[in-house]
Amino acid sequence: MNSIDCAKQKIRAVIAGSQVPEDPRHADNTLEWLLRLEPDAGDALQLAALAHDIDRAIEEVKVRREDFDDYDAFKATHARHGAELLRPILTACGVARDITDEACRLVQVHEVGGEPQANLLKDADSISYFDVNLPLYFQREGWDETKRRSHWGYRRLTPRAKDIVKHIDHEDEELARLLREVIHEGDR
Repeated sequence: MNSIDCAKQKIRAVIAGSQVPEDPRHADNTLEWLLRLEPDAGDALQLAALAHDIDRAIEEVKVRREDFDDYDAFKATHARHGAELLRPILTACGVARDITDEACRLVQVHEVGGEPQANLLKDADSISYFDVNLPLYFQREGWDETKRRSHWGYRRLTPRAKDIVKHIDHEDEELARLLREVIHEGDR
């Protein structure tokens, strides 16, 4: 097994232990969306897509929302911690240092983007939230919190990603209505 495949396997194994039921699917779905947005995405970007939320998978050390007054500060700490957790996995698998450094950098900026590679990851992550996380998030958190989180996620999308999200259709009518409202309000 090569180092990249080893790393992907270990990342998936860690994320499989998450107590958040959508996390394993979200990790793979973010990678799928990344490859739809950028079919030639390099190894570092692919590893970052798979591992961007690895922080949530380790209950004993994960960054908790309730410890922060500010949602953006929570997300920044979550991203930084995820990068710290990813590095030893990549190192143990023998991933080249330049790929390791770039994958960890991308995980650290995945919530804010700021340059083309980071923006691709941010878009893939957000599209995946609307694609696969939304139903379970809504079930767990209810209308108000899901709408607040969805507004946050929609605002951070690039125009290209917003167009993709506009075509996501959930069968549950209440969820579809929530998404329509978020899109309508976000495009004003």
